[in-house]
Amino acid sequence: MALQVTDANFKDEVLNADQPVLVDFWAAWCGPCRMIAPTIEELSGEFDGKAKVAKMDVDHNPQTPMQYGIRSIPTLLFFKDGQVVDQLIGAVSKKALTDKLNDLVAQPA
Repeated sequence: MALQVTDANFKDEVLNADQPVLVDFWAAWCGPCRMIAPTIEELSGEFDGKAKVAKMDVDHNPQTPMQYGIRSIPTLLFFKDGQVVDQLIGAVSKKALTDKLNDLVAQPA
């Protein structure tokens, strides 16, 4: 199950993570967000122990999306060592997400 992150725990769970993190910025009313939700859950299981897969509901957590300039959802940000290293916007394929996570996991720390 993907980790639910909030404005309150974002720093601990994402920025201070000791492994790469994919954060899916989404909202319940967003059709494309619902389309990729099953993929996000699958990736959470597939990358367990290698990377964190997290979701942030932008309606309930406005601070963090504002800080990262999230204007459209779903936006998927990839973090490594507390920094945004990549992003994808929209309902992207599982392969696109898997490839980016594999690249991050393969990079030396």
